[in-house]
Amino acid sequence: MRWGRSGWVGWALVGVGVLAGLPTPLGAIGNYEIEIKKTERTLLLKNGPRIQRSYPIAYGRGGPGDKHQAGDGITPVGSYRIVKIKNHSRFHIFLHLNYPNLKDAFLGLRDHVISEPQFFQILGTLRRQDIPLQNTPLGGAIGIHGIGEITEEKLEIHRTTNWTKGCIALTNDEIDDLMHYIGVGTKVVINE
Repeated sequence: MRWGRSGWVGWALVGVGVLAGLPTPLGAIGNYEIEIKKTERTLLLKNGPRIQRSYPIAYGRGGPGDKHQAGDGITPVGSYRIVKIKNHSRFHIFLHLNYPNLKDAFLGLRDHVISEPQFFQILGTLRRQDIPLQNTPLGGAIGIHGIGEITEEKLEIHRTTNWTKGCIALTNDEIDDLMHYIGVGTKVVINE
């Protein structure tokens, strides 16, 4: 597919229409939101403009930048929401984010990473506030999680290395604390 000016305008209008039609998230607790600063290896829990908590993190071992495809080990950059909470995962707790979002799907389509049908399937799930397609070449299962079974070796790796396959990791105690403030629908902004 070749992208002329009319193609870009058309897809931009589709994106604006989808965003305008998205319902307000349900389940978020209060005004809390999460901001992640990858280069600072920090997760900030914010209540409006106020920082309520700050936690050290590990992120994707693929390094800095924005996620482009499955298996690249990079943590995506953008604005997401928690769409599912799994309390008993191999990583203790898993907060599933709505990756890929509209931006990720649009760039994936533009760069020929996903097909048009996959693009529209992702848009449909976003509109329903559901978990987007997880089995496209963009990848999936991106979230915030603990480290699972605790050992001194795991804690040392967590403190010194970005070790995940693209997720954001906290210690189990830190994610337990975070759970007091967030829920399904909580906004998560990931910055470089």
